[in-house]
Amino acid sequence: MKTLLLFAILACPSLVASRTLEVGQGATYANLQAAAAVAQPGDSILFKTGTHAGGQYVEGLQGRADAWITIIGEEEGGAVVRGGSNAWQLTDAAYLRIVGISFGGQTGNGLNLDDGGSYDTPAHHIIIERCTWLDINATGNNDLLKMSGIDSFQVRDCTFQNGAAGGSMIDMVGCHQGSFLRNRFQNAGSNCIQAKGGTSDIRIEGNTFVEGGARAINIGGSTGLQFFRPLGINYESARIKVYSNVFVGADAAVAFVGTVNSEVVNNTIYLPKRWAARILQETTDAAFLQCGDNSFRNNLVVVGNVAANPTFNIGGNTRPGTFTFNNNLWFNAENGSWNGPNLPAAESNGIISRDPLLAAPPSDFTLRAASPAIGAGLAVDQPTHDYNGRPFLTNRSIGAVEGGSSTTSVAAASQPETELQCEVIATSNHVAAAVQLSRSGPVEFSLYDVRGESIWRHHAQLPSGQTTLQLPLDESPSGFYLLVVQFGSRVVVKEVGVSQ
Repeated sequence: MKTLLLFAILACPSLVASRTLEVGQGATYANLQAAAAVAQPGDSILFKTGTHAGGQYVEGLQGRADAWITIIGEEEGGAVVRGGSNAWQLTDAAYLRIVGISFGGQTGNGLNLDDGGSYDTPAHHIIIERCTWLDINATGNNDLLKMSGIDSFQVRDCTFQNGAAGGSMIDMVGCHQGSFLRNRFQNAGSNCIQAKGGTSDIRIEGNTFVEGGARAINIGGSTGLQFFRPLGINYESARIKVYSNVFVGADAAVAFVGTVNSEVVNNTIYLPKRWAARILQETTDAAFLQCGDNSFRNNLVVVGNVAANPTFNIGGNTRPGTFTFNNNLWFNAENGSWNGPNLPAAESNGIISRDPLLAAPPSDFTLRAASPAIGAGLAVDQPTHDYNGRPFLTNRSIGAVEGGSSTTSVAAASQPETELQCEVIATSNHVAAAVQLSRSGPVEFSLYDVRGESIWRHHAQLPSGQTTLQLPLDESPSGFYLLVVQFGSRVVVKEVGVSQ
């Protein structure tokens, strides 16, 4: 892993390092501040495997367009930054890549990126990939990744787990031209991703949200006027694109809050606790645009009775009638005679109360061949690819996963990744999960009822190979349950049927 990871970075022509600056016990540099003080464009700051103290502040760490600076872990996930108010606060960074670092145990925010309050000169060109945030040691309005005034960025293939009760896993204030791709979010406090304070032109695509808190994605929010970037903007967010994501649980999968011209397209929303989506306005200044002119298209929504009425929560000072609804599939898993959602505007070509026929169990939310969602989506330009990275067909499916017959190997998509496999074993006496790991490591199990309520959680250090665990369902009423298994960045979701 160590050799391959370094080769992947150093072999990239735009990232060829002039020097490798090693950080850690016995290395040349004791911490990030010491290495950053001498780093030049093209350098790599290599964090040795082990635990590193947080609380590091670095200003002006900037590469060039042709010579980025890279902060990289010696082994992916092996360099762990623990403690501190912030793990790192990086101010006015540019052309910077952060790869393979793990953060945890902070009392404030995890990783804090900002523009130093110079709103006219944002931090820019930042890539964060294959990093991990675990178990922040804070309970208030604290965030795992806080971004203020960042332009032209990507966060991809990262894992965010166990956020602060009152905070976001990712909080953006005044950020622009960014993307969040193929990340995994589990057990959030308030939000997984929040975009506010004038944030615009953000793409959120191909991510997994499991128990995403109050609002898994908060498209907008409430920000003090002095913190907007740029100052004087009259919306919380604009042009936020939510594409091809899977949502499991959370009070609400998506909240439109003071946002305009944003769109939620080709997502799968599975058993939210209260609402599929919310339409709200928290900043009511007279100069501000009210939440409106947004769209909700090609989404597959499965609710239980608790979340069925209202499926949408609509607040005051909004323009819900300006929303556009097209070709969504709505299904109540507990009530076959359900009349459908309380949409604030008429929907074109919606499908109501038809079982989407998710693969049983819906470990990756693929569609069975007879699903009414296949080929029933509205023709749209974006997204071009589904949750599994496969192209949508000309007659695209509804939901995050393309199920059409000419897509490349739908059967292959239904197979678990080799790193983690999980099968549910049911007998007359018990229900168990057989977990197969390619290597030893920590695994988290979470079990939810059909309303999205957590009824069991278990952490275990498992060996490679197969391990079988019994699920605590002996006294549970008949019905369907959801088992979520996480191993590193891999998340598998299994539906469990119980008949007492």
